[in-house]
Amino acid sequence: MTTLPALAGPVLSEAAPSAAEGVFNLLWLLIAFPLAGAAILLLVGRRGDGWGHILGTLTVLSSFIVATFLFVAEVGLSEESRAVQQTLYEFVAVGGYQVSVGLLLDPLSMAFVLLITGVGTLIHVYSMGYMEHDERRRRFFGYLNLFVAAMLLLVLADDYLILYVGWEGVGLASYLLIGFWQQKPSAATAAKKAFVVNRVGDLGMSLAIMVMFAAVGTSEILAVTGATERMDSSWLTAIGLLLLLAACGKSAQVPLQSWLLDAMEGPTPVSALIHAATMVTAGVYLVVRSGPIYQAAPAAATAVVVVGTVTLLFGAVIGTAKDDIKKALAASTMSQIGYMMLAAGLGPVGYVFAIFHLLAHGFFKANLFLGSGSVMHAMGDEVNMRVYGALRKIMPWTFVTFTVGYLAIIGVPPFSGFWSKDKIIEVAFDTSIAAGLAALLGAGITGFYMTRVMLMTWFGDKRWPAGAHPHESSPTIVGPLVALALLSLLGGAMELGFMPGGGIERWLEPATGYSETEHLLPTIAYPLITLAVVAVGVAWAWMVYGREPVPVTPPVGSPLTRAARADLYGDAFNEAVFMRPGQYLTRTLVYVDSRGIDGLVNGVAAGIGGLSTRGRRIQTGFVRSYALSMLGGAVIVIAALLLVRL
Repeated sequence: MTTLPALAGPVLSEAAPSAAEGVFNLLWLLIAFPLAGAAILLLVGRRGDGWGHILGTLTVLSSFIVATFLFVAEVGLSEESRAVQQTLYEFVAVGGYQVSVGLLLDPLSMAFVLLITGVGTLIHVYSMGYMEHDERRRRFFGYLNLFVAAMLLLVLADDYLILYVGWEGVGLASYLLIGFWQQKPSAATAAKKAFVVNRVGDLGMSLAIMVMFAAVGTSEILAVTGATERMDSSWLTAIGLLLLLAACGKSAQVPLQSWLLDAMEGPTPVSALIHAATMVTAGVYLVVRSGPIYQAAPAAATAVVVVGTVTLLFGAVIGTAKDDIKKALAASTMSQIGYMMLAAGLGPVGYVFAIFHLLAHGFFKANLFLGSGSVMHAMGDEVNMRVYGALRKIMPWTFVTFTVGYLAIIGVPPFSGFWSKDKIIEVAFDTSIAAGLAALLGAGITGFYMTRVMLMTWFGDKRWPAGAHPHESSPTIVGPLVALALLSLLGGAMELGFMPGGGIERWLEPATGYSETEHLLPTIAYPLITLAVVAVGVAWAWMVYGREPVPVTPPVGSPLTRAARADLYGDAFNEAVFMRPGQYLTRTLVYVDSRGIDGLVNGVAAGIGGLSTRGRRIQTGFVRSYALSMLGGAVIVIAALLLVRL
């Protein structure tokens, strides 16, 4: 067990204090618990149906307990010694390329571990009630455990190749969970879509690892990030852009965002797990973890900023027109991850706030998704907000917790989103006026679409379908909502310094670096301006959806509204630019292969076969025929010789 400086490359420092070292030897258990749970639940068969959900929840809870002990131990180390590395076994040994399965626990990965295991445990508890009557509940919990184990491997890996294993594991688990209700064609199609789109991004990851090996001779994270000063700028730019492509796939950023809304076909706990604590955060983690590469490749960093800025507006606009409550929240996730990517592209001034908003978002977005699931559970799995209304008195606990998540995401003080998202807007303005204005506009649109969700779901008149009898959910569903609401309220403590090891900036600085910017405006001006813009968005939503009854049938709407309902034609674009040309190219290649290459090969074979058939006719088997042929041949040879002499 060794500790090492997180930004200085692979040079190891002195060993951790012996008292802490024993705790850090438990690091591998973080992954082992949920991985063992997945193996048991998926292999034991129906014998585990009665207790599988309990085991699945206990394994993730066990990882959270271990993570808590590790966090306390890490706080006890000096700031320069808070990166602990554990090598488990040799994975690849081919020539000069050596890869071991190793884990790296530093302040950055520690933040993710606590989020994944903490929020993951709450989602598992929620799932015990939400999936109570599903006959395949044991398998569902097995898939959840697999998802958590893969995500933990992703954020703890000390080598990009091992990270890639976790990256693909998350992709597999998401495919299994999104398509869990595979009897629904829409769910099966959504799972395939998520899998295919993510394969495009994964190609970027695999190519990036190859480029790393070609440029540095290794794919170890600290070795690669520590070698940026002696790497050619073209190599760095290539690696940065390829990693960005990978991040766009996992974090649903433009242009690989199309799978995210369809992923809502999975059970609601899956939506919360994917959108809050695991999959969509992987791209942000990858960019921040690779920070030294982007600092040395300004073009790639600029691309990250552009992608994040475009996506935060893209997702926000889509969210304004979705009537499906889960898809409205999914569009919101796309937008909020865009904020994180924008901050991550700004370098050391933004890394800390990208992660801070990621953590805060994990709390309030899990709260909102699980709250929407509680509403669906009460409304007979109905997702259309146009047939909700007046639910606040029927479901008081869900309403209050959902309201806390709403106030957090639009950035009302003192809720967590105010402290995290406003800091991103601040550093965006200080770095780029264009990026700052886009982030500010996104905040206003967020105020609009989230207020729209609140008004359509909780207020107004009853628009319930016939036979609907909404009611408050069970304690196993409400309990996690209360916990997440408290985290959504108190998450700002990470910025205010009310946490062990200091505030979020001080905690993450050894792993991510941190630097202040010169403020374009007085510091107090940023939150005031942002709150004013959010208030405009809220007022706009109230004027549209609060003053008049919400029609059950959506109006035609403006061209922008129709475009937002169609996901800004993202699927149509992909179909026109990629799918159709791909189909035509495939058909052309098949035609060339069957008529050209196969035709040539088959033609030669047919020609030889024809000659053989005709040549066989002279093979009669009669001696007299062969003698006559020999005589004829001899006559021809003699005649030819005589002609030559003449």
